[in-house]
Amino acid sequence: MNTMYTSVLERTKEIGIMKAIGARNSDILAIFLIESGILGLIGGVIGIALGYGIGKTAEFIAVSSGVTILKVSYSLELIVGALIFSFLIGAASGTFPAIEASRKNPVDSLRYRR
Repeated sequence: MNTMYTSVLERTKEIGIMKAIGARNSDILAIFLIESGILGLIGGVIGIALGYGIGKTAEFIAVSSGVTILKVSYSLELIVGALIFSFLIGAASGTFPAIEASRKNPVDSLRYRR
């Protein structure tokens, strides 16, 4: 959520320009919700990659030490579910910043200086 608030703050002038040329509040809201969802999805992909790597490393260490009972497996449903979950959590955490961005006054946004 903090990342999205920062993104809204840094792009205030761009939001003003988009609204000045005719973007509706729903357009701005959709842009920021999709952006936050994609950030969450990227985090999910990184998490899955790290989890897979750590799991396989643990399995390799266990097999190397003679323990054959530890087998790591990942189902496609688990991976897809984790990706959907990470997208939804990202979009949910970006909801309030997206609403704030969509409600900005175009004139004030165009005057905004960092």
